[in-house]
Amino acid sequence: MLHTTPFLLFDGNCAEAMSFYQNCLGGQLTLTKLSDTPMKEQFPVEKHGRIIYANLKNNEIDISATDWMASPRLEPIQGNTFSIYLTGETYDELKTVFDKLAVGADKDKRTFMELNNAPFGIYGQFTDKYKVSWIFKGNKQVEKK
Repeated sequence: MLHTTPFLLFDGNCAEAMSFYQNCLGGQLTLTKLSDTPMKEQFPVEKHGRIIYANLKNNEIDISATDWMASPRLEPIQGNTFSIYLTGETYDELKTVFDKLAVGADKDKRTFMELNNAPFGIYGQFTDKYKVSWIFKGNKQVEKK
Protein backbone atom coordinates (compact mmCIF):
# COMPACT_ATOMS: atom_id res chain seq x y z
CA MET A 1 0.00 0.00 0.00
CA LEU A 2 1.35 3.43 -0.94
CA HIS A 3 1.74 6.13 1.71
CA THR A 4 2.72 9.81 1.41
CA THR A 5 4.30 12.09 3.97
CA PRO A 6 5.97 15.50 3.87
CA PHE A 7 9.74 15.23 3.48
CA LEU A 8 11.73 18.20 4.78
CA LEU A 9 15.34 19.00 3.89
CA PHE A 10 17.50 20.90 6.38
CA ASP A 11 21.02 22.26 6.04
CA GLY A 12 22.77 20.73 9.06
CA ASN A 13 20.08 21.32 11.68
CA CYS A 14 17.72 18.41 10.97
CA ALA A 15 18.14 16.83 14.44
CA GLU A 16 17.46 20.17 16.14
CA ALA A 17 14.40 20.93 13.99
CA MET A 18 12.87 17.47 14.28
CA SER A 19 13.43 17.47 18.07
CA PHE A 20 11.63 20.81 18.21
CA TYR A 21 8.72 19.38 16.18
CA GLN A 22 8.59 16.36 18.49
CA ASN A 23 8.43 18.68 21.50
CA CYS A 24 5.55 20.58 19.88
CA LEU A 25 3.64 17.69 18.33
CA GLY A 26 4.59 14.63 20.38
CA GLY A 27 5.26 11.27 18.81
CA GLN A 28 8.21 8.92 18.36
CA LEU A 29 11.33 10.45 16.78
CA THR A 30 13.90 8.36 14.90
CA LEU A 31 17.21 10.00 13.92
CA THR A 32 19.83 8.18 11.81
CA LYS A 33 23.22 9.79 11.23
CA LEU A 34 24.99 9.28 7.92
CA SER A 35 27.97 7.85 9.83
CA ASP A 36 25.74 4.97 11.03
CA THR A 37 24.97 3.76 7.50
CA PRO A 38 26.89 2.10 4.65
CA MET A 39 26.18 5.23 2.57
CA LYS A 40 28.84 7.18 4.53
CA GLU A 41 31.49 5.97 2.06
CA GLN A 42 29.78 8.00 -0.69
CA PHE A 43 30.18 11.31 1.20
CA PRO A 44 33.04 13.38 2.62
CA VAL A 45 33.82 12.93 6.33
CA GLU A 46 32.52 16.42 7.18
CA LYS A 47 28.98 15.23 6.31
CA HIS A 48 29.08 12.06 8.46
CA GLY A 49 27.51 13.85 11.47
CA ARG A 50 24.50 14.95 9.44
CA ILE A 51 21.13 13.20 9.65
CA ILE A 52 20.50 10.93 6.65
CA TYR A 53 16.98 10.03 7.80
CA ALA A 54 14.60 11.34 10.46
CA ASN A 55 11.02 10.36 11.09
CA LEU A 56 8.48 11.77 13.53
CA LYS A 57 5.40 9.65 13.88
CA ASN A 58 2.34 9.29 16.06
CA ASN A 59 -1.23 8.21 15.30
CA GLU A 60 -1.99 11.33 13.26
CA ILE A 61 1.39 12.73 12.20
CA ASP A 62 4.11 11.34 9.95
CA ILE A 63 6.93 13.70 8.93
CA SER A 64 10.23 12.57 7.40
CA ALA A 65 13.37 14.65 6.96
CA THR A 66 17.10 14.71 6.21
CA ASP A 67 20.02 17.08 6.19
CA TRP A 68 21.05 18.40 2.79
CA MET A 69 23.76 16.15 1.29
CA ALA A 70 24.00 17.43 -2.30
CA SER A 71 26.25 20.47 -1.68
CA PRO A 72 28.27 21.75 -3.39
CA ARG A 73 26.83 20.12 -6.52
CA LEU A 74 23.35 21.40 -5.72
CA GLU A 75 22.69 24.04 -3.07
CA PRO A 76 19.51 24.37 -0.99
CA ILE A 77 17.33 27.30 -1.99
CA GLN A 78 13.84 28.30 -0.97
CA GLY A 79 11.51 25.95 -2.80
CA ASN A 80 13.75 22.87 -3.06
CA THR A 81 13.77 22.00 0.64
CA PHE A 82 10.45 20.16 0.65
CA SER A 83 9.38 16.96 -1.11
CA ILE A 84 6.50 14.54 -1.14
CA TYR A 85 7.79 11.24 0.21
CA LEU A 86 6.02 8.25 -1.33
CA THR A 87 6.69 4.91 0.33
CA GLY A 88 5.61 1.41 -0.53
CA GLU A 89 6.68 -2.19 -0.24
CA THR A 90 7.77 -3.38 -3.68
CA TYR A 91 9.53 -2.07 -6.76
CA ASP A 92 6.54 -2.90 -8.98
CA GLU A 93 4.15 -1.00 -6.73
CA LEU A 94 6.34 2.12 -6.84
CA LYS A 95 7.51 1.84 -10.46
CA THR A 96 4.02 2.26 -11.92
CA VAL A 97 3.47 5.54 -10.06
CA PHE A 98 7.10 6.67 -10.55
CA ASP A 99 6.79 6.32 -14.35
CA LYS A 100 3.47 8.18 -14.50
CA LEU A 101 4.65 11.08 -12.34
CA ALA A 102 8.00 11.28 -14.18
CA VAL A 103 6.39 12.18 -17.52
CA GLY A 104 7.81 15.61 -18.33
CA ALA A 105 10.06 15.57 -15.25
CA ASP A 106 13.39 17.36 -15.11
CA LYS A 107 16.00 14.71 -16.03
CA ASP A 108 18.93 16.72 -14.63
CA LYS A 109 21.47 14.22 -13.22
CA ARG A 110 21.73 16.32 -10.05
CA THR A 111 18.03 15.90 -9.20
CA PHE A 112 16.78 12.82 -11.11
CA MET A 113 17.51 9.37 -9.76
CA GLU A 114 15.89 6.36 -11.41
CA LEU A 115 14.07 3.97 -9.10
CA ASN A 116 16.61 1.32 -8.09
CA ASN A 117 18.17 -0.66 -5.25
CA ALA A 118 19.72 1.22 -2.34
CA PRO A 119 21.31 -0.09 0.89
CA PHE A 120 17.95 0.32 2.68
CA GLY A 121 15.57 -0.98 -0.01
CA ILE A 122 14.47 0.85 -3.17
CA TYR A 123 15.04 4.57 -3.80
CA GLY A 124 14.34 7.11 -6.53
CA GLN A 125 13.68 10.83 -6.86
CA PHE A 126 12.89 13.61 -9.31
CA THR A 127 11.22 16.99 -9.73
CA ASP A 128 8.05 16.73 -11.80
CA LYS A 129 6.92 19.02 -14.60
CA TYR A 130 5.15 21.23 -12.05
CA LYS A 131 8.40 21.69 -10.03
CA VAL A 132 7.19 19.41 -7.21
CA SER A 133 9.94 17.25 -5.73
CA TRP A 134 9.14 13.54 -5.21
CA ILE A 135 11.12 10.96 -3.22
CA PHE A 136 10.28 7.26 -3.51
CA LYS A 137 11.27 4.51 -1.08
CA GLY A 138 10.41 0.84 -1.07
CA ASN A 139 11.16 -1.65 1.67
CA LYS A 140 12.15 -4.59 -0.52
CA GLN A 141 15.07 -4.47 -2.95
CA VAL A 142 14.62 -5.53 -6.55
CA GLU A 143 15.70 -9.14 -6.96
CA LYS A 144 18.48 -9.39 -9.54
CA LYS A 145 17.96 -12.01 -12.20
